[in-house]
Amino acid sequence: MPLRRSLRLSCALLPSALLLCTSVAAREVPQPAEHVDADGPYVFLTAKGREAEWVCNDHVVRRTLPARDDASVVLPECGYPHPLHVLSPRTAEVAQYPATPRIVAVSDIHGQYGLLVTLLRAHHVIDAQDHWSLGNATLVVAGDVFDRGPQVTEAFWLLYSLQQQAHAAGGAVHFVLGNHETMVLYDDLRYVNPKYLKSAQLLGRSYPALYGADSVIGQWLRTRPVLLKIGDTLFLHGGIAPDNLDLVRDMDSTNATYQASVGLPRDQVKAAPDSARLFDGKTSPIWYRGYFDGQMDTAQVDALLGQLALKRIVVGHTSMPHVSSFHGDRIIAIDSSIKNGENGELLFIEDGKLSRGLLDGSRVPLAEGTMGLED
Repeated sequence: MPLRRSLRLSCALLPSALLLCTSVAAREVPQPAEHVDADGPYVFLTAKGREAEWVCNDHVVRRTLPARDDASVVLPECGYPHPLHVLSPRTAEVAQYPATPRIVAVSDIHGQYGLLVTLLRAHHVIDAQDHWSLGNATLVVAGDVFDRGPQVTEAFWLLYSLQQQAHAAGGAVHFVLGNHETMVLYDDLRYVNPKYLKSAQLLGRSYPALYGADSVIGQWLRTRPVLLKIGDTLFLHGGIAPDNLDLVRDMDSTNATYQASVGLPRDQVKAAPDSARLFDGKTSPIWYRGYFDGQMDTAQVDALLGQLALKRIVVGHTSMPHVSSFHGDRIIAIDSSIKNGENGELLFIEDGKLSRGLLDGSRVPLAEGTMGLED
């Protein structure tokens, strides 16, 4: 049965005299797919150690993995094509770092693993075997691996593996949570690719339970930040509204509250006094779009950055055709519509200089942003 949608059109006149129309979709959860070619692994902690599960051509494959010291090696069956080194749970990631000479950033992968690999290979972030090759540089992923596309599992394992490899090379990979991570984990499945609902059926769990606290990727997600500061640049998925400056000033507390909320019921996190603001669908750090829809002009953005002692804010969430500069390089939008599965771009920050990397491996200046919104 196809996904049913009802649409309404909302328009607003911006100060720039541009008419902004946004399509707001009321969606239902899709029906599970009829077939799963390849998905996995999903790795869970058990009384005996760890267990890996795959769905290969609609057939469930399970393998017990006795823990060896701190890690287990998971060899591929189907789905993610590379061996994995699965580590014991880690503590929450530090979210404030000194400036580093080279940062590469990307956002809103939405299950488009193949396109992500092509883009990272083209710019030598990874090599032909998909191993980290950026040395002591830093890769930041600004949320939204979940939903829409057909290779969410593979994308998560790639980032999980690259984080280990980058650390060993003196570099870093940071993943900050997006709104679709929180949505899936509190059981909002309107955007889930039907393939994964079928996988969940075959594996005997709900889809959120495949990323539960007993799963390796689920545990990893529960230690990711929402706010990440490197030097004078703030990375997050949505944006910081003027009323939420305190969330950045007390970044460690903000991240800890998000992490403690991951996987709790939606109604609970939206109602609880300590987390309601963090999940507000219009103003929270994982949802805010005010830099692009006329809520804030350049003077207001400049004032906000000054109050936070930042040079720029880098965000995903609001889809653009290119990695784009807004408000005089104060806001950099890096959701380059990878979710469509056709194209994508990287942001480079090298000794303070900004550029974007294209799918063919070339580097060009940032695009000049134009007002517009897309979920």
